[in-house]
Amino acid sequence: MKKLVKNNVSWVGYIDWELETFHGDDYSIMNGSSQNAYLIEEEKTVLIDTVWIPHRDDFVENLKREIDLKKIDFIVANHAECDHSGSLTELMKEIPDTPIYCTALCQKSIEGQYGKQNWNFHIVKTGDSVDIGNGKKLIFIEMKMLHWPDSMATYMTGDNILFSNDAFGQHYAVAEMFNDMADQCLLWHEALKYFVNILNPFAPLVSKKIEEIKGLKLPIDIIAPSHGAIWRDNPMQIVEKYAEWADAYQENQVTIAYDTMWEGTAKIAHKISDVIQQKYPDTVVKVFNISKQDKNEIMTEIFKSKALLVGSPTCVNDILSSVSGWMSFLKSLRFKNKKAAAFGCYGWSGESVKILQERLKDAGFDVIEENIKSLWNPTEENFEKIPEMVEKLLS
Repeated sequence: MKKLVKNNVSWVGYIDWELETFHGDDYSIMNGSSQNAYLIEEEKTVLIDTVWIPHRDDFVENLKREIDLKKIDFIVANHAECDHSGSLTELMKEIPDTPIYCTALCQKSIEGQYGKQNWNFHIVKTGDSVDIGNGKKLIFIEMKMLHWPDSMATYMTGDNILFSNDAFGQHYAVAEMFNDMADQCLLWHEALKYFVNILNPFAPLVSKKIEEIKGLKLPIDIIAPSHGAIWRDNPMQIVEKYAEWADAYQENQVTIAYDTMWEGTAKIAHKISDVIQQKYPDTVVKVFNISKQDKNEIMTEIFKSKALLVGSPTCVNDILSSVSGWMSFLKSLRFKNKKAAAFGCYGWSGESVKILQERLKDAGFDVIEENIKSLWNPTEENFEKIPEMVEKLLS
């Protein structure tokens, strides 16, 4: 069922209420998601993107109920990732000669995923445009590494709609479709989580692209991303948030993340939290068990924090495997302008704290030397060192 976005532009995507993970199992979905595709029906009929492979049959059948597929003049593929391009194979069986407008890298990626089908690709770059009639045109804007090399956005003149693909989206199912109709707490949490876990590694490019878009001086009345709510109420608010988030963002918050074998490291984590709350009552403290709580949610809180403390006991001359894999993900997100410290228990050799410090430095954190390293269970003597570590971390 298509839903009206504005004038002759409709949403023709798929709301995925039951989705639980994305990017394999690397991104957690707590509130559903959507794959947003759009249909423009001016003098020319244009399809902007499709939906994910599991829903391709439903997508094509639903589209057939709305229009004669042969009336589609061309397709815009803003991004080749399969949640946007996954229905092309089924759709192109019906209309094999229909032109597909995309970047050169998008064509390469589509053919890499689905094989060379001799589809009618039209390669575009930033500033290229195509007339769609009624005095309107589509202008293409490359969005390299936001978040794939092939990504682009498409701007529709007249209605002033920016089809932004993966930029400015959320993994959030909004049946009401628009940002002003969504639950605002969920909307902004999911928008931030999406930025942190998907786009923050490319934050410098986000900043440059925002300046480039502003430099084009295009009036933007609607931002229509490929996931989540469509921004029609003050759409530039999400652009301003991206500019803020991309600039080494932090709040007055500290995150403590740990895993534990026999609760000793957990006791240190909780004691550190108590000390921070006592010494710095205006500072928000978040405590997470890495093996029990969602990593994407933890990373979202670390992004908001000015400092991070990570704890692990020593296990076979190393840190726990749960912490090790988590640390690899932490490094990939490329957080900036944050301090860090390490802590942990040990029974034999005690390497975990040093390993954590090295890996935090490797992840881009400013790591202090002060730490808490406890032989067996922590004692009052260990706890007495916490205030000094906290002061050094937060000064």
